Amino acid sequence: ALRTLAEYRGRGVVFNFWATWCAPCVKEMPQLDRLHKILAPDGIAVLTISEDRAGATLVEKFYRINELGNLDILIDRNGKVLRGSKVRGLPTTLLIDAKGREIGRVQGISEWDSKNVVAFLRRCLKPS
Repeated sequence: ALRTLAEYRGRGVVFNFWATWCAPCVKEMPQLDRLHKILAPDGIAVLTISEDRAGATLVEKFYRINELGNLDILIDRNGKVLRGSKVRGLPTTLLIDAKGREIGRVQGISEWDSKNVVAFLRRCLKPS
């Protein structure tokens, strides 16, 4: 099913671009999975979009092996979202406010489920 960021208007979004062949991406996926569970009660969504050309089958297997149960499987067909967002490398994470505006981006890896990062994301992205 096709999804758009407009569906998340009114909520803050942590929007992560990743791929199974990207070692730093693989390292932070369990943290992003936990972050989703931590931030859901705050009305903040965590979305991870795969840049794998092999598509959903590969990503489903990756989620199963790594026991990721909180994140939706999203695939960026032909890299359109990646290019449209002017992302230069993986992992890259966009911080999008409740009005749908990008208010920041993190290029490279982060400790997504650490106390400091969670507190920062709540301050920046929690819907008013």
